[in-house]
Amino acid sequence: MTGIFRRRVFLRQVEPKRRYDVVIIGGGVNGLSLAYNLAARHGIHDVAVFEAGYLGAGASGRNTQVVRANYNTPENIPLYKASLGIWRTLSQELDFNVQFSTQGELDLCHTTDSLEVERDKSLLNHAYGVHTDVLAPEEITRINPLVDLSGGGSLPVLGASYHPPGSTARHDSVVWGYASAATRLGVHIHEGSSVTGIRVDMDGCTGVETDAGPISAGAVVSAVAGWTSIVADMAGLKLPISTHPLQAFVTEPYHHVLDGLVSSMDLYVYLSQTARGELLVGAEILPYNTYSTRSTFDFLSEAAKRSIQILPFMARARAMRQWAGLCDMTPDSSPILGETEVPRFFLVAGMTWGFKGSPIFGRTMAELLATGRTPELIAPFAPDRFERDRMVPDAASAGTH
Repeated sequence: MTGIFRRRVFLRQVEPKRRYDVVIIGGGVNGLSLAYNLAARHGIHDVAVFEAGYLGAGASGRNTQVVRANYNTPENIPLYKASLGIWRTLSQELDFNVQFSTQGELDLCHTTDSLEVERDKSLLNHAYGVHTDVLAPEEITRINPLVDLSGGGSLPVLGASYHPPGSTARHDSVVWGYASAATRLGVHIHEGSSVTGIRVDMDGCTGVETDAGPISAGAVVSAVAGWTSIVADMAGLKLPISTHPLQAFVTEPYHHVLDGLVSSMDLYVYLSQTARGELLVGAEILPYNTYSTRSTFDFLSEAAKRSIQILPFMARARAMRQWAGLCDMTPDSSPILGETEVPRFFLVAGMTWGFKGSPIFGRTMAELLATGRTPELIAPFAPDRFERDRMVPDAASAGTH
């Protein structure tokens, strides 16, 4: 496992061919995971990934690195449980250290309503073999003695849920781990190469238009978090997706002070500490639609205030930088995974937690493309579920961490 210790990882520069078996739009974790799994598990090496910018330039490089499986529906829990299982051995599989670390996740509750939601979630999680416990206030301080149970004197903590498998992974390491493994298997990755159109005829999707010319393909997959509606429109599809920014900031680096992830279900804020010592803070998804990735002072001031309410030492921290990433949001807050009504045009879209699911999304979507059969894990997330009134509502899991 040498990847993270290499001074640099270079991708082999190749000219795009005129045809590929599979074209993937988007060079983030989901597109690269899919490319890798197609080659590694199904022997489909004639794959191209087109990325308009650089690898990880979009949502993959802007997420907050959280990995967990404590979701709120019978459909999402098994999916993310399976993904968490892959995460644990992903460094060995890719021969690249993705800096996966399990430290636990503590979700604080300040109201009886949120505590009841967490109790229900704990029962459902345990039913599917996912470890999530409900804690009394005195148990919280044993997990993390830094938590202010008074909630800054204005919103006392009534309890919490604790998810011991909660973890983190370094997002850029994951991107480059998948990219390097995929290229070793013959996948072509084209950075700085935009897809400008989707080629469709009476029989379905036949390829893409790029700034390097037309490319024919046996199948085309969109994995462009935040931009799915625009890409789908190229194929003549109108999707029930809206694009929203999710913001975060980091402080200057400090000596190790915070174990695991700490969040508030009522204040909509979460914190963790990176391997470099930065304190990473995120908040809720913004309610308005935009493609802007500019972060705001309102976010910084509000998220900082909320973080101090639950972890008072944050009052002495110095913010270093802030940013925003784009999320595709569906009406039910669950992902879209599968083939669209345009034959041979597929989607990986529609979630704020695409990073967490990327290992299993890539594995199951590769199986679908290779065999034509939809794996049971992703069957509930088909693109046509909205027309069939088979939604998977999980808004309680979406919009923060």
